[in-house]
Amino acid sequence: MPAPRHAVVVQHLAFEDLGNFAPVLRELGWTWSFLQAGVDDLDAAREADLLVVLGGPIGVYETETYPFLNDALALLRERLAAQRPTLGICLGAQLMAAALGARVHPGGTKEIGWSALQLTPEGEASCLRHLADVPVLHWHGDTFTLPTGSTHLASSAVYPHQAFAVGAHALGLQCHVEARGADFERWLIGHACELASAGLDVPALRAAAHAHAPALEAAAARVLRDWLSALP
Repeated sequence: MPAPRHAVVVQHLAFEDLGNFAPVLRELGWTWSFLQAGVDDLDAAREADLLVVLGGPIGVYETETYPFLNDALALLRERLAAQRPTLGICLGAQLMAAALGARVHPGGTKEIGWSALQLTPEGEASCLRHLADVPVLHWHGDTFTLPTGSTHLASSAVYPHQAFAVGAHALGLQCHVEARGADFERWLIGHACELASAGLDVPALRAAAHAHAPALEAAAARVLRDWLSALP
């Protein structure tokens, strides 16, 4: 029997975890471990069968304030150059874009809430086809230019660059496909200050999660299953 494949997950916030993706990995026989950004040595991720970099409330460009970002960027440059399987979500996608030479910068508008993606023709032919007409969770204020050599997969009404792929080995998702409805209250609590400063309606966000999270959970499972099956 072959050894189980192992994923290393870089986490920035306790409540932003694998979410919808965990059951799929478990079902497919993957094991995984977490590294806490800014605390743990990222060297353990260099030879992982899969690296997943999750979201967080800081900017890729804040390396002087958060020097550990330099370690994450170095790790991603190495893995992406070697075409090792890598998945980035929100901050993780931004770090991937930066590691590939793209510019990451404040977008000027907070995009927080639930809405569907607009898939490009390439996105419609990719694993993201399962997200057609399925509202996903958006929670960011930064954006990025598309990395050279990447494939643009999706946009939103607010930001044109929501997802990109590099070959079959790398997928960057600005939006939170992994967000579980059962955990959403943790997001509202953990980001309470940001929500208040943005003047957002917390009960409305909660109601939207209740309405849309079940469909996203099912679609996210299909997205990850298809992407993993196509890994080189």
